[in-house]
Amino acid sequence: MNNFEFKNPTKIIFGKDTIAKITTEIPSEAKVLLLYGGGSIKKNGIYDQVRAALSDIETIEFGGIPANPEYDTLLKALDVIKEEKITYLLAVGGGSVIDGTKFLSAAALYDGDTPWDILEKGIKTEEGMPFGTVLTLPATGSEMNSGAVITRKETKQKLAMGGPGLFPEFSVLDPQVVTSIPERQLANGITDAFMHVLEQYLTYPIGALLQDRFAESILQTLIEVAPKVLKDPTDYKATTNFMWSCTMALNGLIQKGVPTDWAVHGIGHELTALFGIDHARTLAIIAPSHYKFNLDTKKEKLAQYGERVWNITEGDIEEKAKAAIQKTEEFFNGLGIDTKLSKYTDEYKGTAETIAKRFTDRGWTGLGEHKSLTPDNVQEIVEMAY
Repeated sequence: MNNFEFKNPTKIIFGKDTIAKITTEIPSEAKVLLLYGGGSIKKNGIYDQVRAALSDIETIEFGGIPANPEYDTLLKALDVIKEEKITYLLAVGGGSVIDGTKFLSAAALYDGDTPWDILEKGIKTEEGMPFGTVLTLPATGSEMNSGAVITRKETKQKLAMGGPGLFPEFSVLDPQVVTSIPERQLANGITDAFMHVLEQYLTYPIGALLQDRFAESILQTLIEVAPKVLKDPTDYKATTNFMWSCTMALNGLIQKGVPTDWAVHGIGHELTALFGIDHARTLAIIAPSHYKFNLDTKKEKLAQYGERVWNITEGDIEEKAKAAIQKTEEFFNGLGIDTKLSKYTDEYKGTAETIAKRFTDRGWTGLGEHKSLTPDNVQEIVEMAY
C-alpha cells in the first residue's frame, strides 16, 4: 500500500426530512446566494423546503445552471456575488450545480487575470468562499469532495479543477429526493458512481486489501439496488443505499494508498465537450474499449473484479478479465445505456483523431495509472468505441 494522507472535512447530514437542518449550518449573519439548475426543485417541493430553512437568512437566488456547468453562465453568477457582496453559497442540485458552485467559490476569491486560469492553468484553490449543498441527484460524489469539472461551450472545452479549499462545509442528503428524478438521470447516476469506483479500482494489485473490498462492496451494492431504484424510486431502503454509494464512490476514501486511472474520465470529458453527451454515458462508451486495450496491464485486477463482483469462476486470468469487461458492458446496457459512440451521433468519424490532437496540444503525453497512454493510444481506444 502506498503512503497517503486523508482529510475530508465535509459534514454529512443524511436521512429523511433533513433539509430543514441547513438553517443551523449557515451563519445567521451570512448573505447567501442560492444556486440551482433548471427549476425542477420548484416542482418537487425541494425549493420550498430550502426557502423555509433560509427564512431568517438574507438570500438571493441564481438559477439556470445547466447540466454541464457552463463557464459563461457561471460568470453571470460571479457578477451577482460581487455586486451583492455575497458571503456564503448554497448549491441545491446534482453534481453540475455543485461543481458550478465550487468554481464560484474559487473564483470569488481569485485575484488573477481571469477566472478561466483556475481551470486552464490547473490552479489549486487553497481557500474558497464557504458553501454548503443540498443534493438532489445522487451521482457524482461532488457533495463530499473538492473536485469539479467546468465546460466552456465557445471553445468546446471541459476541464477539471479542485483544491483543499473546495470541500463543502456541509451536505444534506435526503434520499426522498430520488422519488422525483427521471429514469434517465437515475441510470446516469448509477453509471457515474459505478465508473468512479472502477477508475480507482481497476488498475493493478498493490496489496491494499481493505481499499479493494471497500470498492467491491460499493460496486456490489450498486448492482443490487439499481433495478430496485429504477423500478420504484419511492423504495426508501433502495434509495438510501444508492445515494450513500454514490457519495462513498468519490469522497476520497477508496483511492487512498492505491494507484488510480482516470483515463476514461479524461477521454469521456472530450466527448461531452464535442457532442454534449451525458457525462455518465461517455464513461460507458469509453470504458469497455479502454479495458480491452489495456488488458495486459489490467487483467489481474479485472479478473479479481470478475470473481468478487460478478462471480465469474471459470477460465484463466485473461478469460476472467475479458468476461468481467463483458459483464460491465451488459450492466450498462441493462440500465438503458448504449456503449458505442455511433449510437449517440452520426458524426463520430474523425472523433478519435480530434481528441488525440487535443491531448497533444495540451501536452498530455501519458494517461492512466502508469501515465503510459499516449495520444495515439487514446485515438485507438476511441476508434474501438465507435
